[in-house]
Amino acid sequence: MNIDERDEWLDFTHEIVDALISDGSDPDGTYTIEHHLAGQDFDMLEKAAVDAFKAGFEVGDAEEMPLDDGGLIFCFDAVISRPLNRDTLIEDLDTLLKIADKNKVHYDGWGTQYIEPVQ
Repeated sequence: MNIDERDEWLDFTHEIVDALISDGSDPDGTYTIEHHLAGQDFDMLEKAAVDAFKAGFEVGDAEEMPLDDGGLIFCFDAVISRPLNRDTLIEDLDTLLKIADKNKVHYDGWGTQYIEPVQ
């Protein structure tokens, strides 16, 4: 695993959590976290999907995405419900970075939605 890449994703994770909280998203909510993985070799991507499933993630169907240069890339989402806890999010990040590295696919970040606080 590339340490610089991990550090960039750690910074990204902290920025997203900070932005959600400062925007008023529910700090105690359960968030649907979608991690994105991609690769040009469908077989390797499929192996990564199996590993993500074994690690406890819900795995979406692989999709073909056209690239600007006319090529194709395959991608899937690994989804899990979590509280907005930095340590847990970083554990998930590390798990998926290792899976991506092992299977020679690209980890392409994560996202979630704003949750209205419960009044």
